Amino acid sequence: MAAVVAVVMVSGCGAVSERRDAATAATERFEQALASGQYAEVCRALADVTRQEVEQSTGSPCEQGMSQEKVPDGGRVVHVDVYGRQVRAVLAEDTLFLSLFPAGWKVMAAGCTPQPEQPYQCEIKGG
Repeated sequence: MAAVVAVVMVSGCGAVSERRDAATAATERFEQALASGQYAEVCRALADVTRQEVEQSTGSPCEQGMSQEKVPDGGRVVHVDVYGRQVRAVLAEDTLFLSLFPAGWKVMAAGCTPQPEQPYQCEIKGG
């Protein structure tokens, strides 16, 4: 019985580290695309609801809308917190929130700064 518990615990930890690694890679791809002005790639990294919100709030297609948004250069990834299928990626100069979809990790919100005793304030977000 102890061996079964140990196997389950190790496999569960592996799943978390795999999700963390994949979310970190998605965060880094998003940041690299944003920093280099590859807005088509930035838009592909966004969750559908977030992309739609960018288009609605800017009145432009996502690529053009993202060029108008004021999302800071986040810098290096400091740490990634995994909460099931949700992630908070804390960067040197930004915080992103991602969700896991069938197509992989997608950015739900970016340009996020913590507010005292309130939710994060984000430059772009879905819904």
